[in-house]
Amino acid sequence: MNINEKQQEIIDEFAIYDDWMEKYEYIIELGKELEAFPEDKRTDDRLIDGCQSRVWLSTEIENGNMHFRADSDAIITKGIIGLLIRVLNDETPETVAKTDLFFINEIGLQEHLSPTRANGLLSMVKRMKMDALKASVDAAKN
Repeated sequence: MNINEKQQEIIDEFAIYDDWMEKYEYIIELGKELEAFPEDKRTDDRLIDGCQSRVWLSTEIENGNMHFRADSDAIITKGIIGLLIRVLNDETPETVAKTDLFFINEIGLQEHLSPTRANGLLSMVKRMKMDALKASVDAAKN
């Protein structure tokens, strides 16, 4: 499944729910499905700046593709980073860096978050794209 198909799948899933309380519950469930995040990776350098909650992000390259793992101390934030990981995981650094994450607007996520959570969402996207750019530069050097 390509990155646009993954985004469309999320849009279709969110269309099932009638109101935002149900959508928030779904986001929380998505957070519970995140891959376990090791305690030893909960370091300050993995914290995402700009998030009201504490969000740790670990980025690795596996077989030329990005592999993200994350955790948060807030259940909705954990679900939001889970959505981003679902879309961006196992994509090349170039794809992650340049992709328009249109699903965020399509499902109305940003407009239904508090201003501080919306800023946190932008910080998560920025960090993941910056990690992808760094991986692209590192790959070009080798």
